[in-house]
Parts: sequence; structure tokens; C-alpha cells
Amino acid sequence: MDLKIASAQFENRSGVKEYNLNIIEEMSKKAAEEGADIIAFHECSITGYSFARKLSKKQMLDLSEYIPDGPSIQRLTEIARKNKITLLAGLFEKDNDGGIFKSYVCVDENGLQANYHKLHPFINPHITPGSNYCVFECKGWKCGILICYDNNIIENVRATCLLGAEIIFMPHVTMCTPSTRPGAGFVDPKLWENRKNDPTSLRLEFDGMKGRQWLMKWLPARAYDNGVYVVFSNPIGMDDDQLKNGCSMIIDPYGDIIAECRKLNNEFVIADLTKEKLKLSGGYRYRNARRPELYGSILGKAHDATQKVAWLNK
Repeated sequence: MDLKIASAQFENRSGVKEYNLNIIEEMSKKAAEEGADIIAFHECSITGYSFARKLSKKQMLDLSEYIPDGPSIQRLTEIARKNKITLLAGLFEKDNDGGIFKSYVCVDENGLQANYHKLHPFINPHITPGSNYCVFECKGWKCGILICYDNNIIENVRATCLLGAEIIFMPHVTMCTPSTRPGAGFVDPKLWENRKNDPTSLRLEFDGMKGRQWLMKWLPARAYDNGVYVVFSNPIGMDDDQLKNGCSMIIDPYGDIIAECRKLNNEFVIADLTKEKLKLSGGYRYRNARRPELYGSILGKAHDATQKVAWLNK
């Protein structure tokens, strides 16, 4: 069956869940009215993200919620039920043992349908890395979730596809941060404040090597190489003291962008997904042509994982 998916971008407020959930409700209602079956929001869209690098473990526990019994999941369920739409959104989760996780959930009118823990978290040292991939059924499709940095490790995307995912939701808070990569760096918040008078200077920064041009180096390739739909969601505006450039988009199994947010404001776009493309794509043929006997032992060789984030370590 065909599916209509919306990918959203909005300017969240750090730690102000009620405000963020109100925006999620407003955008979900509008997307449902335009025919969307599913709407996806960015990483930590409920809680805010970048400010968490400054929080103690106690503050993180106070911010985090139990899943599925916490208030945010209950609110998402109400939104889904009221608007007859499935939602995906992110928040910090805690368990009864004091563990903290970076979670991304799928919720429909019946409640929680999937909960994924980020495999490669880094924003706060008290977060526990996830240990499992996530593939689940949603409206006749097999869906996977990988959060932000998880997608930079290409094995995660391939593994999720080999587990059956036809769509991978890729929520992010990314771009516009320093890196060893030439052209990377923060974008001046003053450009955001002055965007109504001078949208051109802001757009040049957002679309250049600090932002969209970097994204285009790798994101379409994840969809193309694996023959999978990619739903990329990213905030726009200020996330704590960092400016983010949105560009939420949906990419088809050919690696082509079929819908993209381009406003310098809160926005969502909707794309039609058809299963026909999945088996017509080159990525589908390439997966079938794999010869794992050549590289299975190489890819599975013991390895000491080292994760460095240039802008955070500085």
C-alpha cells in the first residue's frame, strides 16, 4: 500500500516540553488535514537537545521520562488519537536502575509502537548507548530508526535494511558545527535574528558547506546504496546556543529528494511512498548481489570503538 509521510522541522525550546509538544500537536493536526499517515520530528524534539551537554546526572534524570508510562508518551497518544496520525518524536528516557537513554519513539492511537535507543550518544556522558537495532511494522510497511550519529556508521544502515526495513527514520540535530572537515563551523545566531530583513545571507550559510552541502555528501547515498526510503528530520533555528538549518527531507530508494523543507521557519513536507520503487532501485539489486563469505569475517572482526565529536570535545 502507498503511504504519505510528513517530515517536520521546528525551533524547539530547551527543556520546555509543554511548548514543544504543543508545536508537535499543531503540526501533526495540519499534516493529518493534508492527508499524512505519519509525521516524523527531530531528535529530542520533545525535550531539546544541545543544552543537555551542560546537565548533571540529577538534572538529566529530572528531564528524562519513563517509557511508556511517562506524560510525553501519553500526550503523543492523545495527539495521534485525536488526529488519526502516527507520530515519531524524540526525548530522554530513564529506567528504574538510574539508566538514561536517548530515545526515539513511534506512537499511534493505541500508544507506543516502537522505542529505539541511540547507539552512539555523545551529548551527555551519563547517557547509556543502545544495544539493539529497531525494525517494526507500521501501516503495512517495515520501518527502522537510526538517530543522528548512528547513520554516520554505514554498517548500522545496512544492518537495519537487512533486518527488513523499507523506510528508515533518521531524526537528527545536525549541521552548522565545527569539524576537521574544511568549510564546517557554527552559523552566527544574529543571521537568524535578522532573517526577515536578510534571508539571503542566512540561506547562503545554511545551504553551503556548513550545512546542506555537507548533508548531500552522504545522506542520499544511504538511501541509494541500500534501496530504502529515508525520512530525515532536523530542527531549524536556535537549539540552546547553536543555530540549526532544518532541511528536513524525504529521499526515495533511488537517492532522489522527493520532498524537502525550505522555509526559514517551522514547516513540514509530505511525500508519497510506493513499494514499487523498493525493488526497482539499484540498491535492491546490489544487496541481492552481496557475497558475505568474502567480507563477513572482516566486518565482524573485534574492534575497539572510539567516538570523537570535534565541536563537543573542544
